[in-house]
Amino acid sequence: MAGIFVQHFLENSARRSPDKLGLVCDGRRLCYGEINALADSLATEMVACGLQRGERVALWLPNTVDLVVGIFAVLKAGAVFVSVSPSTRTDKLTFILNDCRATGLFMDRRLRNMPGFEVLREAAPSLKFIMDAGGLNGARTVPGLAQSAASMEDLPVAGDASDLACLIYTSGTTGNPKGVMCHHGGMVFATNAIVEYLENNEEDVILSVLPLAFSYGIYQLMATFFTGACLVLEKSFTFPNLLLESMQKTRATGFAGVPTIFNMLLTMDLSAYDLSNLRYLTNAAAGMPGHHVLAVKERFPNARFYSMYGQTEVVRTLYLPPDQIARRPDSVGVPIPGTEAWIEDEEGCRVPAGRTGELIVRGGHVMRGYWNAPETSAVRFQPGRHDGERVFRSGDLFRQDDEGYFYFVARKDDIIKCRGEKVAPKEIENALMKLAGVREVAVVGVPDPILGQAIKAVLVVDDSSVTATQVRAHCRACLEELLVPKFVEFRAELPRTINGKIKRSELVETPL
Repeated sequence: MAGIFVQHFLENSARRSPDKLGLVCDGRRLCYGEINALADSLATEMVACGLQRGERVALWLPNTVDLVVGIFAVLKAGAVFVSVSPSTRTDKLTFILNDCRATGLFMDRRLRNMPGFEVLREAAPSLKFIMDAGGLNGARTVPGLAQSAASMEDLPVAGDASDLACLIYTSGTTGNPKGVMCHHGGMVFATNAIVEYLENNEEDVILSVLPLAFSYGIYQLMATFFTGACLVLEKSFTFPNLLLESMQKTRATGFAGVPTIFNMLLTMDLSAYDLSNLRYLTNAAAGMPGHHVLAVKERFPNARFYSMYGQTEVVRTLYLPPDQIARRPDSVGVPIPGTEAWIEDEEGCRVPAGRTGELIVRGGHVMRGYWNAPETSAVRFQPGRHDGERVFRSGDLFRQDDEGYFYFVARKDDIIKCRGEKVAPKEIENALMKLAGVREVAVVGVPDPILGQAIKAVLVVDDSSVTATQVRAHCRACLEELLVPKFVEFRAELPRTINGKIKRSELVETPL
């Protein structure tokens, strides 16, 4: 991996197989040679607009050819890409631009109609240029910005593997988002590991509906271009039938999803589609109960299913080998190749199998910390026990079984303290998912003057006859009395971030 940088994924595939199909998106089909040439052209245009090595460029675009090309153009220019979801409001975009002191903004021209955009340049004074994507038929900067001629010779040579490749801003469900500093070495390491355990190769056709503004989606792109495979990029998962049609038409071999997507697919008749080419499925971003994991495996019997766990700060940390699903469907597996993970108690001592504690991660994929936030970084990214070692404290509670497989218990912040006892929401959620008619569930703690926190279950059901009384009776039959929800609420859907995580803070409302 020495001397390999993220932009080399595209360049190496273009050199090996310039005429091989690399990207299918919005009806466009581009070979690797075409993608690389477009990225070269855009990189020189950005340099001509004043972009310097190490500076940041925000990419405010949906999943499009322009976004893919933009990512690699920024990298070729020796700069740092910051992919921002097109659903991001201008006030949050302004925060990100100012936080990372962005030099450029490459954007979907339709977003110029967003409220507040007209004052964006004044609100973000670090910007040297704002460039419309416009199909990449000659991008244009906004009027009044100087632009000089540039060529490929003006692009900087690759620096050091510790240089930043991108900033990925976390969803920020509470407070302002944090920019995770992802360096070239860490991204190359992580991509290698992912490709190894998924057994990706140049014959793969990987279908992705995940936003390229988040790490799960970004690494679908990276794994594809690293191996010289083909990425079929969809803008979103809005119409499941269209997704299945695309999966059939493109003869997709791999698909990455989140629980919401798989829940919808479980309700559909799949027999009308030829999915025989599908080799593997992955789930990350949020955990799936074992009951649903087994159901997905049953509906896609010819595809290997990978339950995975990770955070933006360490990309991917754990994966469950598909041959272990039947034995331990609730597990998220073992560390990815080349990494270590263990569990510590509150005193920093490793705990034995069966005990719950915080997951600690060590490996080349541990990123460099949070941008412009040294104090926050020091809490999560810490020195290890050995000289020069650096580890990531996940903030997530896990336990291991006797064979070393990891099981997610809860986010530390999600633990409910009821009657002086600590309650893990996942235990209750897993139990409720076994109740007939329940499609999704989230359990949270709500303020209670007597209990401290009372347990509230919010459910999405397929059967409207399911009642709160049935929910509590089901819990009493399989859980301790302490874990029976005091409050039960039914909703049409659970609030989620764009990358599929449940917005638990929106569920914590004092019940009537």
